[in-house]
Amino acid sequence: MSSETHSQIASFIWSICNLLRGPYKRNEYRKVILPLTVLRRFDCILAPTKAAVLKEHAAIKSKPENIIRHKLCLVTGHAFYNLSKRDLPRLLDDPNQLAPNLNSYINGFSANVRAIMERFEFGTQIAKMADKNLLYLVIKKFAAIDLSPGRVDNMQMGYVFEELIRIGAEQSNEEAGHHFTPREVIRLMVNLLRSPEKDLARSHVVKTIYDPACGTGGMLSVSEKYIRDLNRDAQPKLFGQDSNDDAWAVCQSDMLIKGEDADAIILGDSFTKDGFDRAADGKKWTFDYMLANPPFGVEWKQQQRHIEQERDTLGFGGRFGAGTPRVNDGALLFLQHMLAKMRAPQDGGSRLAIIFNGSPLFTGDAGGGESNIRQWIIENDWLEAIVALPEQLFYNTGISTYLWVLTNRKEKPRKAKVQLIDARQFWVQMEKSLGNKRRRIGDPSDKQKDPDHIGELTKIFGNFHDGQTRTFTEEDPVTHQPVQRQRVVSKIFDNDDFGYHKITVDRPLRLNFQASAERITRLDDESGFKNLATSAKKDPAVREKEIEAGQQRQEEIRELLRALGKATKQKLFKDRRTFLAELRKLHGEREARLSAAEVNAVLAAIGERDETAEICRDRDGRPEPDADLRDTETVPLKESIERYFKREVLPHVPDAWIDHTKTKVGYEIPLNRHFYRYEPPRPLEVIETDIKKLEDDIMKMLGEVTA
Repeated sequence: MSSETHSQIASFIWSICNLLRGPYKRNEYRKVILPLTVLRRFDCILAPTKAAVLKEHAAIKSKPENIIRHKLCLVTGHAFYNLSKRDLPRLLDDPNQLAPNLNSYINGFSANVRAIMERFEFGTQIAKMADKNLLYLVIKKFAAIDLSPGRVDNMQMGYVFEELIRIGAEQSNEEAGHHFTPREVIRLMVNLLRSPEKDLARSHVVKTIYDPACGTGGMLSVSEKYIRDLNRDAQPKLFGQDSNDDAWAVCQSDMLIKGEDADAIILGDSFTKDGFDRAADGKKWTFDYMLANPPFGVEWKQQQRHIEQERDTLGFGGRFGAGTPRVNDGALLFLQHMLAKMRAPQDGGSRLAIIFNGSPLFTGDAGGGESNIRQWIIENDWLEAIVALPEQLFYNTGISTYLWVLTNRKEKPRKAKVQLIDARQFWVQMEKSLGNKRRRIGDPSDKQKDPDHIGELTKIFGNFHDGQTRTFTEEDPVTHQPVQRQRVVSKIFDNDDFGYHKITVDRPLRLNFQASAERITRLDDESGFKNLATSAKKDPAVREKEIEAGQQRQEEIRELLRALGKATKQKLFKDRRTFLAELRKLHGEREARLSAAEVNAVLAAIGERDETAEICRDRDGRPEPDADLRDTETVPLKESIERYFKREVLPHVPDAWIDHTKTKVGYEIPLNRHFYRYEPPRPLEVIETDIKKLEDDIMKMLGEVTA
């Protein structure tokens, strides 16, 4: 490739959008730019064999379609061809017939390329540009771009596609991280997946690689290149699925150009239309390696009915048996989808890597969907490592991101263990920002001057040592000068370290009671009391009669309580049983027996919490819990609940007890907490010196103003 970078080529292509201004809005430019870039790439690739294809087709055009397709693909050296006598530059020779000729040229492609162009819906844009007198100018610009493989190799062309989509996504304000992943992040993912592998160097080894949210196919392409660089005879097989039409079309184009099986890239929603559920032989699809960067924080409301139906009917026989996360973030659904496609350990097992934001680490309480999914993963011993990545690493978001590595064939030292790696300091500043991407993970294969961060992180992962440290240059918070600091970058935990019991701690209900005028008025706020004077009857006369009867009953209860207050001289009862005995005695004498609902309304209205009162007990003499005093405690899974309770709770609230029926198991991964570094505050004298200096500076400036 020439000295021009992929971003410069992409910028030049996007500059053609100046021609589209007016008839097209900014967020519509990519409807023209993406398909024409793909079309020009195909055009340049087929140019050297065009004459030979036309000659061969003339000789075999009477033969069956499958023979024609096979023969012509042999001539082109690719899985596609074009039977039109025209190409993009020749189309300009007849400006008046450009639109029909361009459509005819596209229809001259093999069926697989036509399917891609149909998905772009480019025919609509041809008609629109022709109507606005733009088509000739735009095609002329694209015909002048040299996108031949000799000038722009497949890897660089992938970068160009991604850069075009990134700029288009910015103009359309699309979701963070929705389309693709920086290549150095993919290389890190592949390195960590490959790290323990022993058979990749084996001659003609076949490995299947799957991405359920493949976008433009960046992860698949980098994975394939990595394996082929390691072993030229290896045979990586790529599989992917994506629901975005543009991204799918680009990925299909990339696969066709590289000679991969483009049919293995499926268009559709991985959740509702799993393209890799069952193979042709009826067996479940499984893969050696799986990688994904699913969109962050995207809700799955549209797929909710389908997903929940599968969860409820198939359970663990389907993909979502462990549970479902909250509907506003479907990230963990992608992980479950991938785990369902793991190869059995006896058949070689699987390894997978997935990029998440911070939410899947800790969102969700014990017993909730997210916690249950984490529990299922960790208790099955599938979680191998989590790497905290630097911020500002992705194109469409600057938020913190985490790389999860999972497998069902852990090496012996890693059994029942999880490694956490803090890679947040492993970055170099970008020379020029790309969207929100201001940093990159150092990779000398990309930039010679970069430190080998990917190699270093792979080494930390492979060493599998607790407490590994590295030295970083950081800014001193006091002097703001660079200083060298040693930081822990790797910690090893038992699986159980992430689990906990969430226990419910209850305390007894203690109430006092008094039939005072002020407390009696509270009856009007009690729903059980208010409902006495309501009616659900439709007949107005019947309804009015029931309401009047209810109002009369309300007054009877008030009178009863006034009489009780008078009889007891408004005594303050500190024992509910004593109070109820007095109340029952009085309403028995008055033949105004209260129902259970009415008694509950009375107790709620005239009772007040009182720590000095006797404990309220049920019929069996057991203390009743006070819902307002109810609390929860988180007890590490490795610790005895009873010992924790005696040590941490009873010394403070001796009358408390545990409601074991409410105890739940939860799992969370507080990575940031484990790598938290306490920074002591600056000494007081240093702060005073700084304040004094600021005061002197302010006085000096004021003096200059008033002078």
